Amino acid sequence: MLQRVRIAVDCMGGDLGPAATLPACQAFLSSHPHAELLLVGRPETVGVARHWPRCTVIEANEVVAMDDPVEVALRRKKDSSLRVAINQLKAADGIPAAADACVSSGNTGALMAVARFVLKTMEGIDRPAIATVLPNRKGTGTTVLDLGANVDCGPDHLLQFAIMGSALVTAVTENPSPTVGLLNVGEEVIKGSEVIKKTGELLRGAHEAGLVNFHGNVEGNDIFKGTTDIVVCDGFVGNVALKAAEGLASMVGEQLKAEFSAGWLSKAAAVVALPVLKRFKQRVDHRRFNGAALLGLRGLVFKSHGSADAYAFERALERAYEAARHQLLSGVQSRVTAAVSNLPASAAQPA
Repeated sequence: MLQRVRIAVDCMGGDLGPAATLPACQAFLSSHPHAELLLVGRPETVGVARHWPRCTVIEANEVVAMDDPVEVALRRKKDSSLRVAINQLKAADGIPAAADACVSSGNTGALMAVARFVLKTMEGIDRPAIATVLPNRKGTGTTVLDLGANVDCGPDHLLQFAIMGSALVTAVTENPSPTVGLLNVGEEVIKGSEVIKKTGELLRGAHEAGLVNFHGNVEGNDIFKGTTDIVVCDGFVGNVALKAAEGLASMVGEQLKAEFSAGWLSKAAAVVALPVLKRFKQRVDHRRFNGAALLGLRGLVFKSHGSADAYAFERALERAYEAARHQLLSGVQSRVTAAVSNLPASAAQPA
């Protein structure tokens, strides 16, 4: 019998708030009989779920707005749905945590700051990273990290990202040895900045120690080819790649609408091409891969896209559920501990 997985949900976060989160939670519960949800939000909003099966309502009287500065979320809104949801992951005085994972569509900066403050980082991890899946040609998806939490990274940080990303993919896909690519301007070892060259050296050492399955350098198009299971980069580059993928999906959708609103000849051509266009749109639809993991924390936190609709938010809940069910947290910690033990001190310790 599967173990019950409990997920704390920030129902107030995101552009759509409860209009997206509550229907998503209801659909998720109906398809996951071994899941339990802790719905966090204003009582007048989440109160409708009090009689839902396997559901507990937790009141929070404040909401972190999408444009709130980090310091507001961290210091002034201590009773926000975002913070109360994250609090459910923290054990205290011998009492186990109320939830196994947390999902929020809220302000990314606030979510990372509050999660880091409440949960702290794992031993051996200097900076948490944001990891998500981008669509690829194979249909399996490529896990990319970091996606914006760390704009300026050193080689040791990128090594930690590779180790944490490997644990994530292993936990979710049960692939014991996912391949790791280092994003660069070319595949050759001699190419790239000094940070990338040094990172390559560290990853090759980690590969020889059996800590990661390092494929080598990859280029931007390899993300969408599916050349490797994981692609490691700094947060600036990763965020650009993420926004480009989302922009492509949006462009395809808009093009479909435009063709069907044009003249009869364009409409006829669109009808013929519709099956192919629909399959392509579905493949690049970022909603299917919604739910980014905040790796390196002492708790499982998943960030849903701020504009997520009910379909996308349900996908984020599923990712959190699978990560908790496959014990991602202990998997990341064991890999990090192994890295600290098996790599030279200069490579294993944070800068």
